[in-house]
Amino acid sequence: MRYLGTHVSTVGGVSQAPLRAAEIPVNAIQFFAKNNNQWLVKAMPSAAEADAYLSNCESCGVKVAFSHAGYLINLASSDPKNGPLSVESLMQEMELARLLRLDFVVLHPGAHVGQGVPVGISRIAENINRILEKFSGIKTKLLLETTAGQGTCIGHTFEQLAAILEKIEARDMMGICLDTAHVFAAGFDIRTREGYEKMWRDFDKIIGLKNLKAMHLNDSKTPLGSRVDRHEHIGLGQIGDAGFKMLMQDTRFEKTPMALETPKGDDFVKWDRMNLEKLSSFCQR
Repeated sequence: MRYLGTHVSTVGGVSQAPLRAAEIPVNAIQFFAKNNNQWLVKAMPSAAEADAYLSNCESCGVKVAFSHAGYLINLASSDPKNGPLSVESLMQEMELARLLRLDFVVLHPGAHVGQGVPVGISRIAENINRILEKFSGIKTKLLLETTAGQGTCIGHTFEQLAAILEKIEARDMMGICLDTAHVFAAGFDIRTREGYEKMWRDFDKIIGLKNLKAMHLNDSKTPLGSRVDRHEHIGLGQIGDAGFKMLMQDTRFEKTPMALETPKGDDFVKWDRMNLEKLSSFCQR
């Protein structure tokens, strides 16, 4: 079974996410477990809401579910206010993941904001170690997402991600989520067979394919190497059809959960179906 899905809304409560998945339909979902532009949630979902979410996942055929951590979180921050808030916010994300029995929490590693990459990497790893220590035993893995490298964001090279992983004590609780738009904007030309295979050889050598746990499927509005993160519908951006055809026909990733983060427009069912149908058509050799 291929796990192919999309990011869905939780408006009306987290229990609504699987119901929206069923409208498309998909068997894998990503969502924001809490408001992505707020540090902290005022109240965790009730036991009834959590039970309804789990029941809806089962009835709607959702096999893989993961959350995307909030955008304010910056584990590389040395700011006396934002640094501790970032740690507390990710702690809440992990607590929500435990409550909802999520497979993964996807996290943007952080931005060093002028302190330099080595300092940022050390601070990210130190904070992750503090957090994961409190969640030993849960099934949820924390996934570092590949980034476009915008500004001082860390994670646009495989070496940076590997350096963070090497410093993590609970390695079995960690993994990587690769975003197609981000790696393209970071400089990996996945439009050609040569560039596509080179990227995966580099990934395997530096990080290890065993550490790839999920993918975000997005085309890119911005050119190769732009270091600017802007998502586009599949095949309509700078990557185009070829890169996604190679990915969907790559048997190494048939069991890797994949989720769209493409524009929703005014009708998420319409646009998600369009992108998913195109991806599914690419599976045909």
